[in-house]
Amino acid sequence: MSRTVRIGVDVGGTFTDLLLHDPRRGLVRPGKLPTTPHDPNEAITAGIARLLEETSTAPSDVAGIVHGTTLVTNTLLERTGAVVGLLTTSGFSDSLEMGRETRFDTTDLLARPARPLVPRHLRRGVPGRIAADGRELEPLDERAVLAAVRDLADQGVEALAVALLHSYRDAGHEHRVRDLVARAHPDLPVTLSSAVAPVIGEYERAGTACLNAYVHPLMSRYLDDLRADLTARGIDAPLRIMLSGGGVTTLEDARRFPVRLLESGPAAGVIAAAAVARTLGERDVVSFDMGGTTAKIAVVRGGRPRLKHDFEAGRVDKFKPGSGLPVRLTVVDMIEIGSGGGSIAAPDALGLLKVGPRSAGSVPGPVAYGRGGERPTVTDADLLLGHLDAENFLGGEMRLRTREAHKALTREVAGPLGLDTTDAAAGIVEVVTESMAAAARMHLSEQGEDPADFALLAFGGAGPAHAYGLAKSLKIPRVIVPMRAGVLSACGLLAAAPTVDEVRSLPSPLADVDWTHVAALYDEMTARATDTLQPKDPQLVRVRRSLDMRYLGQGFEIEVAVPEQDFGPAGCSRIRAVFESAYRAVFGRSLDGAVEVVNWRLAVQLPGHELSTDGGHARGGAAGRGVRPVHFPGHGLLEATVWNRYELTPGTELTGPALFEERESSCSFGPDCRIRVTDDLTLVVEVES
Repeated sequence: MSRTVRIGVDVGGTFTDLLLHDPRRGLVRPGKLPTTPHDPNEAITAGIARLLEETSTAPSDVAGIVHGTTLVTNTLLERTGAVVGLLTTSGFSDSLEMGRETRFDTTDLLARPARPLVPRHLRRGVPGRIAADGRELEPLDERAVLAAVRDLADQGVEALAVALLHSYRDAGHEHRVRDLVARAHPDLPVTLSSAVAPVIGEYERAGTACLNAYVHPLMSRYLDDLRADLTARGIDAPLRIMLSGGGVTTLEDARRFPVRLLESGPAAGVIAAAAVARTLGERDVVSFDMGGTTAKIAVVRGGRPRLKHDFEAGRVDKFKPGSGLPVRLTVVDMIEIGSGGGSIAAPDALGLLKVGPRSAGSVPGPVAYGRGGERPTVTDADLLLGHLDAENFLGGEMRLRTREAHKALTREVAGPLGLDTTDAAAGIVEVVTESMAAAARMHLSEQGEDPADFALLAFGGAGPAHAYGLAKSLKIPRVIVPMRAGVLSACGLLAAAPTVDEVRSLPSPLADVDWTHVAALYDEMTARATDTLQPKDPQLVRVRRSLDMRYLGQGFEIEVAVPEQDFGPAGCSRIRAVFESAYRAVFGRSLDGAVEVVNWRLAVQLPGHELSTDGGHARGGAAGRGVRPVHFPGHGLLEATVWNRYELTPGTELTGPALFEERESSCSFGPDCRIRVTDDLTLVVEVES
């Protein structure tokens, strides 16, 4: 019998979420346990072992594991990566520090840019020069390369990035550097900019290579250890890794290009939200993922998340573009806010209540967890306001300490501000809600969108509990809470399609494109993508071609999708028409003049997996759990009916105030809400304006 069991594992800052799916048995089994920051693999392997035991699944029955992680992001934010050396073309070793020579905040005279990952004393220029058209102007000085690398190795460099000028047009010099280093220093990992980001833009390409080198040793060890731990437990199934763009890739590809995992964990949630939206026939939703450490907000239009091909990592100021390190990779377009269940609340020096971005994380965690936390958090406020059941948190596995949370909140917030403890807790929730709402408004307005045109799809451990307040603040008329909302990101890992994104730069006016050269580029990209995916059935492969285009002389491009049949001289007029339509959609007008293609993109994808979030839970109990007082934004304390989500009947229609509980999350809706239960127990909530 063929193996059918697949497991998704999403490691967050506070909790590690898991989901086991076995379509043969119609089984969906979630798992959630605190993340182990000292060794993330500890929580992963313990969670998988527990799921296998609970579902009577043998390790040999597992067909695949898909993993999403925030380890790359955390390594960058905490600056705990490898010591990196950088080789550049002579005269360009300071480009990494010069950047774009712009200030991200012209009103702040003390503003400082993000610190480069490679300090000046570890950057070396070597003679050799490739021209912008790919011609060799000066041969590579191999002796200089070996001397520079030897010097860097003597200074303790643990990884090497190579970013030579115009290597996106001809990577021969970079390949030669790689070969020389492999012979002289075989244990030194090397990242070539022409491999990780073969696109025009020296600064961005070099920055991407440096970040890849920075996290490469750590991620290689982490992934190798995880693979070894799984094998030791008898699981020999393929281990796939979630990419920042929402696809999944092989373990080998992830080890080679760990920078592509930068937004790995958050992307999985958006993919799951898009899948749920398509199932419900909701084309346009705002994905709202609130966990223990952060909240992530993304737009899903037409059932698909928006992607972008550049990203700023490690921003000095999260809300100020230009304050981070530019990275060229495909990512799901989202905004991340330091607002989660573990966000710490405290008055600032002016006596104003602030919530986040500091988080209690999983260790010590909120005060109510009883694991040593002393500073009150959003979770502690939610508990005191009635949104959480102290006896049934995580299905009764973790008993919350209401008295300790009350004492801490009184001591740290209510007392200093002269407030009643309940009012202080409500204030914490209001502050965190408005912080998320402000970020959501900004993110949507940048895309020309009105929140009222969307439904809010809430998930994550804390997202459903805060969805009602956020929807009211944004004036969003409908809220969707899928079943298994607390582990929906793990569901997204299993639903995501294996994908490879390739790109090559070949700037050319559209009228003068060398289509023979373009065909060769696409043949190369297709071969690399196919080699990575290794499809069993070529008929299942889906290919998408797109171009980064602009009017000649402009500095930035927009991406346009172009059908394969339009590639060639005969399709130039149709390509221009598609570009101008996309340009008008962004800027409200089109221009006269020549059009230029800058980058040629290819996305190769295998089919994803259909996955229901229902199934696998025991039925037979009562749907109603009585009533309890719950504090609702704008309404105060009300008696809310408490429902067991697992026992709800499809088609049921209810009115608020109501609170719905399941093992991994709970959600509550005020008296101005009408709630409908769908066939898969998703809650669709209409909120009166």
